[in-house]
Amino acid sequence: MFAYTQRPHGRWELVTLQGLANFAREHGLRSLTDTSPEEEQLLRKVVSREAVHILRAITGWLHPLYVTPSETRELGYIVTEHFGRKLTGRAVRIDLTGISQRWLRDLIWDHLVAILRSPGCPRSGGTFDDMRRAGLELSTFLEIHAPAGGHDPRTLTAEHMHQFVADQRQRERDGLISLAARGVRGKPSIVTANTRQRVFHRTRRLLRGALESGEAERLGLDRAFIAAMPASGRMVSRSRQPFADEVAHALADEANLRRLAASYDPCDRGLRDAWETIIATGRRCGEVLHLRLDCLGRYGGLPMLWHDQTKVGNYDQALRIPERIHQILEARQRKTLTLFEARNNRPPTAEERAQMALFPTNIRNRDGRRPLSYKWFHKGFKLWIDELDIGRWVPHQARHSLATSLLRAGASLTHVRRYLGHVSERMAEHYIHLTQSDLEDVLQHVWVTGPGSANPGEH
Repeated sequence: MFAYTQRPHGRWELVTLQGLANFAREHGLRSLTDTSPEEEQLLRKVVSREAVHILRAITGWLHPLYVTPSETRELGYIVTEHFGRKLTGRAVRIDLTGISQRWLRDLIWDHLVAILRSPGCPRSGGTFDDMRRAGLELSTFLEIHAPAGGHDPRTLTAEHMHQFVADQRQRERDGLISLAARGVRGKPSIVTANTRQRVFHRTRRLLRGALESGEAERLGLDRAFIAAMPASGRMVSRSRQPFADEVAHALADEANLRRLAASYDPCDRGLRDAWETIIATGRRCGEVLHLRLDCLGRYGGLPMLWHDQTKVGNYDQALRIPERIHQILEARQRKTLTLFEARNNRPPTAEERAQMALFPTNIRNRDGRRPLSYKWFHKGFKLWIDELDIGRWVPHQARHSLATSLLRAGASLTHVRRYLGHVSERMAEHYIHLTQSDLEDVLQHVWVTGPGSANPGEH
């Protein structure tokens, strides 16, 4: 029951708890941490899906306390909290049980743990997701094509790696599903140039690391097998463009904004308010969605917004905002307080108010602390964009648009950096996509007769 008191949950019904206890007793579990994935699936069928949710909530608290890192290595998963890490938007458990070959699973476990222990450990889960995907793809291929399912690394040759590479390239070329990777709700993942490159990059890095550390020699892994994995190739990273003029007009049109709120936010959780704040301030989506209730103020009569720039480690940053956005967020504050009072039959205390989110989710959030998720916001935004039929655009491009508009209006790169919350001017330059305003007059002068003329700029 301790886990229930530590985090916001839905109702834990007594009959579900009794069913979970009976299941554990019937299967001889000493602790809920002993539950295997197969037993978890059986629990879902025998008791209920809610029993699985309760099991995961409890074991999420118990695992870092009662299971050691060496034990998780044996069981085939990683608890990031063992290493003092919490990846953004990820559970504390990284499951590697889908990798059937023990030698490969242990290599990946050791590699990821080394990353978690390093000073440069990333905050997001992309690195870990990519390595897990690479391991699943290689494991499944070896299970099908290698002798004895690839469980003995001494039997693997360069030919097996060549076949794996060819298989991945063919899936990329023909748009086929991956061997093992799955998306949301188990939907098969399509192999693209991006996913194939990530699989190649992570597999090559893993095996080369094992070769350099001597682990490959200890396992009896053929050097030719490792050398046969090619480089991933150049991974092209394109900078997002600012909104085109017609797109910007469509995204700020009053009729379209009313449609955004009415069609994709019927419960009025703040989809339109958050989007208008993003447009006007150029904040990152997460910075707006995670605004605290008491985030507004006036100083010298000027409306200000206080927010956290968690990506760059700046907290309680003040931002000058338009009067209209200030009024929109004030109205959202009143709606959030009304919602809290309706749920709890009382206004929040000063301590509770200090912890409340301006845009609280309505899922297991009685105290109003948990904000809306980016996934929820992006889903509604994408459906709206599709309905407007204006092409493919993402919310973050509003940040690029504001940066470009500021520069064209005469702001310096230093001003852009300070307003957008960048740590360096080099980072700010990433968001600038048009020529600087002080070149405009010069360009217009040259373009009168064209730069190729004998006397450019003259009629």
